[in-house]
Amino acid sequence: SCDGWNSSSFPVEGQPLSWNAISNRRNQTTVDKGSPWDRSGLRKKEWKMKSNARDLGDIRIIELGGKITIGTGDVKIRELIATALEDGKQNIIFDLGGVTAIDSSGIGEMVACYTTVTKRGGQLKLMHLSPKINDILQVTQLITVFDVFDDEREAVGSF
Repeated sequence: SCDGWNSSSFPVEGQPLSWNAISNRRNQTTVDKGSPWDRSGLRKKEWKMKSNARDLGDIRIIELGGKITIGTGDVKIRELIATALEDGKQNIIFDLGGVTAIDSSGIGEMVACYTTVTKRGGQLKLMHLSPKINDILQVTQLITVFDVFDDEREAVGSF
């Protein structure tokens, strides 16, 4: 082998990878599939959004954790809102205390949920925002759309 390259560096012996593929392969770090960690340092369990719904009188509190991202959390929060409305719960609080990341799809779905609940005569409020999520809502000016609370008792009392 020359400079650490050997036949396994090529997909088929005698056919080299493109320079981009070689560069990408060199910079790639592999993660053992059995490992509980991903490349970003997050535990794999944090990849998916987790949720827990509980009722406090006529209020549905939905505790969210993990990532609210395209294809995972965004679809799940839509389902959680639909279930709450089907159960007759029009006053809903998203507890975002356990959320580790949110992308534009997650933000978009939260706005869509807000619209859905409002059209049905209800209210959707947020509590326990992390500084990162608070910053996102500030930058997008959505902080003016949602009622945001740090305390559950205060959030519940606001209905």
